[in-house]
Amino acid sequence: MKNLKNEKSHVLIALFPGQGQINPCLHFSKQLINLGIGVTLTMSQSAFSKIKKLPNVEGLNFAPFSDGYDGKFQLSSIDDFHMFYSSVKSRGSKFIFNLIKSNAKNSTPFSHVIYTIIMEWVGLVAKKINIPSTLFWIQPATVFDVYYYRFTDYSDYFKNCDAKNKIIELPGLPPLSPIDFPSFVFDDMESSNWAIKSIKRQIEMLSSEENPRVLVNTFDALEFDALGIQKHVTMVGIGPSIPSTFLDDNTFRADMIEISSKNYMDWLNSKDKGSVIYIAFGSYSEISSQLMEEIGHGLLKCGWPFLWVIREGQDGDKMEDKLSCKDELEKQGKIVSWCSQVEVLKHPSVGCFLTHCGWNSTLESIASKVPIVACPLWNDQVCNAKLIQDVWKNGVRVNVSEGGVVERDEFNRCITIVMGDSEEGEELRRNVKKWSDLAKEAMKENGTSSVNLKAFANEILLGHNEY
Repeated sequence: MKNLKNEKSHVLIALFPGQGQINPCLHFSKQLINLGIGVTLTMSQSAFSKIKKLPNVEGLNFAPFSDGYDGKFQLSSIDDFHMFYSSVKSRGSKFIFNLIKSNAKNSTPFSHVIYTIIMEWVGLVAKKINIPSTLFWIQPATVFDVYYYRFTDYSDYFKNCDAKNKIIELPGLPPLSPIDFPSFVFDDMESSNWAIKSIKRQIEMLSSEENPRVLVNTFDALEFDALGIQKHVTMVGIGPSIPSTFLDDNTFRADMIEISSKNYMDWLNSKDKGSVIYIAFGSYSEISSQLMEEIGHGLLKCGWPFLWVIREGQDGDKMEDKLSCKDELEKQGKIVSWCSQVEVLKHPSVGCFLTHCGWNSTLESIASKVPIVACPLWNDQVCNAKLIQDVWKNGVRVNVSEGGVVERDEFNRCITIVMGDSEEGEELRRNVKKWSDLAKEAMKENGTSSVNLKAFANEILLGHNEY
């Protein structure tokens, strides 16, 4: 394949202001820069303010814009989020239109626009100015397929699917029951929220294009069938788009430790190999007091040491103070308001990750060889949990009771399986190692994801057809 260094190309990447979108886009930007492609990353100020330390990478520029909230948005209802999204869309459309025009006028034109989930309006802006654009799907290929089927030829399959035991079979996907589908899939489109309407518009855009390509944050070995099943859309696995430290063959390095994290790192250093449960529910997901209480009592029942990230409430409240069993928990494990996930998952003492199954966390767990206890909350997380338990078999999924609650005994059951010496636990750990090795293989220079991205960059971003 032709060496792409020193080629001229400038790409604009636009992302939605969510933490789950920032990290994969930063890593993806660095990948493009390593191929000799300049990148400008545009996002609203709400996202820009979440980047604790701007990467100093030659060829990477930032173009933040005001979304009207600029980091001060507080969610109290779904209507608030709709207003936030509308503000991002209206202000962002004007900003990106003017940015593209300005760069062209200043002889630094963008040759391509790449945008993320629920940012389909960026593609429309690019089309208006006659610049080619590509979707970067930062969730699993399986989830893309589900939405694509939902809004194209298989829409009838999703009607009248209220029965929990009903199985829906779609090409290229494992058998799925209604509890395995992403949130909103069964919503009535007349009354559904802005997110699913945005995804519907995205699918309609792709359906109207000739041979569209979608970049996906996954790798071929992980989702081979899901990546190749669509006839009208070419899906390109270029992941996992996670910090390279996760893919480092060294299990743990002392130089990863940051001064700010020394307290919990010292605590982890004092624990036996594979003995600690790590619990974290992402940067945004707020869990109910009831769920927190059940997790807490489940931890006490299983008896393993744990590191639990419980973020502060919107008003700065310490949410762990609401736990009735807080004093007992603090004798068994450690509760923190923040930690560096890469440090923790790579630490040899960690033997289990109790997670909401956000896609970034799922990929990071896979790369770090840590089995999962899956406790999905909404959106793609429920589908990710299905894949974790039944397809990749690198974790177990908690069952929800008749009352809609995950009970403490269920947490104890799942943690015991993952952490114990049973045949099931041993199989999980073997599968975790297998997928970790395949993830690292995919990202090597001649691995599938690296080759896929180079081919896309060579043909689409640089306009060559030599391989």
